[in-house]
Amino acid sequence: MSDTIRVVEDNTEATEAWNGPLFEVWIEYRDLVAEALRDHSEAALSISSPQPGDRALDIGCGLGDTTLRLAELVGPEGEAYGVDVADRMIEAATREAAEAGIENISFATRDVETTKFDRTFDFAFSRMGTMFFANPVAALRNVREALVPGGTLNIVVWRRKLDNEFMHRAELVVDEYLDEPEDPEAPRCGPGPFSMANADTVSDVLTHAGFVDIRLARQDLPYKIGDDLEHAVAFNMALGPAAEVLRGWGHRADEIRPRIAQSLREALSDFVVDGGAVVAPASTWAVTARAPA
Repeated sequence: MSDTIRVVEDNTEATEAWNGPLFEVWIEYRDLVAEALRDHSEAALSISSPQPGDRALDIGCGLGDTTLRLAELVGPEGEAYGVDVADRMIEAATREAAEAGIENISFATRDVETTKFDRTFDFAFSRMGTMFFANPVAALRNVREALVPGGTLNIVVWRRKLDNEFMHRAELVVDEYLDEPEDPEAPRCGPGPFSMANADTVSDVLTHAGFVDIRLARQDLPYKIGDDLEHAVAFNMALGPAAEVLRGWGHRADEIRPRIAQSLREALSDFVVDGGAVVAPASTWAVTARAPA
């Protein structure tokens, strides 16, 4: 079996997840996620950002929030191009950009693991979009080949679970009640959010993809996980490692969900801040690299 066929097969389930149940969840919690990740994105872009007039690629753009930011940075003489494996994400992003009258932006449904781009870019960015690749080397090699000589890659990925305690606590709570289902009722989202948490792993992936001058900057910043405790519990039961297990069990876990929710309330309660919002410490890598000159 060729590498291309294997990658397509490996990525089919993740595509189904992001086009299906995860799209619905992403829409529901869109504002919360965008607010929570904004500081991590801006910190990474303060390290390396596109210049006015650049052609910028947004990898795993989702609903296009980060693509809009890139379009702003490159200005009217530049172009921002967002790609995502999920048709529904791209349809929503395209519609919203058109409604906003933004002319230097475009979107396309692309599986970066199997796409040979027909255009070149000066800058490539991804906010939490590269951890779900079945074959990250293949995907990032395609990105590197699309960059001009000396072009820049800048990706934001989660660091290890222990440094993102709100997700780790939620996962531990669910683990007390449920094992991984042998016959999950919902498609999985791919390798998962912590597949690039290890610095050596990320460096190896980028090296094998052909990048040079690889650098990692640790970013420890707050992450709002709910407007109040109930919101935070619902969010953690909808997105993240704990939610992945719950989705796999589907309706078979309905009877135990109230007990899981109560345990999550207790686990997340000490993240409540003045005013009632729930804000937890979070840690990401801002990873930069260059295509060889």
